[in-house]
Amino acid sequence: MNNSAAIRIINLSKEFSRRNMVIDNINLSVERGELFCLVGTNGAGKTTLLKLLCNLILPTSGEIFINGYNVIKDSERTRSSIGLVTGDERSFYWRLTGKQNMKFFATFYNLSSYESRIKIDELFKLLHIEEPDKRFQEYSSGIKQRLSIARALLNDSPVLFLDELTKGLDPASAKELRIFIKETLVKEKKKTVFFSTHNLHEAEELADRIAFMRKGKITADGTIDELRKTMGRQDASIEDIYDYFMNKKD
Repeated sequence: MNNSAAIRIINLSKEFSRRNMVIDNINLSVERGELFCLVGTNGAGKTTLLKLLCNLILPTSGEIFINGYNVIKDSERTRSSIGLVTGDERSFYWRLTGKQNMKFFATFYNLSSYESRIKIDELFKLLHIEEPDKRFQEYSSGIKQRLSIARALLNDSPVLFLDELTKGLDPASAKELRIFIKETLVKEKKKTVFFSTHNLHEAEELADRIAFMRKGKITADGTIDELRKTMGRQDASIEDIYDYFMNKKD
């Protein structure tokens, strides 16, 4: 494992019951400034892995390091260096405005009133969120997703975890978010982004590296070219790569 990596996962397992091993001895490393994608079927363990990485649940065994911090032993430092973005709109207050929601969440990062005002205005401008005084329930799905990203960036976290970010978005809104993630968050802001998706073409378009997950295990990870080389097929499409590694016998 690379000690300078943004994310290091070592022999990680999560067992909810004796016969329910959701995460099964995963080892993985993600470099700083990398756009890393996790692909798998429903029930593969992707969301559980993200929750473990964000210290929302505890592992049964193994270790996780984020920016050099042990997620369990240095939980406060870890949380200050990560941001989690999900498509769960229920975590916002629907009757509050976009700006009011952001002011509320800013208090969790101990930002002063002045600091939060400056930061929120900066993020709204960065994410092209107009009508900040509109109630959350009145925003489009695309703007709600942008607000989720803005919330995750309140503490200027260097590592971002995105769980099915474009799920349910129309093609135009999904494309805008993908461009923002790749061009602004990674290339311009130098963030490390770890995201999960069911959309194979989204993974191919965005990711520097892709990992395939099945039944709690990582079956393969690498760049598209590396995965093609492993297959022995330089002409393999993303669908071919997915089928090969998701159906490959252990």
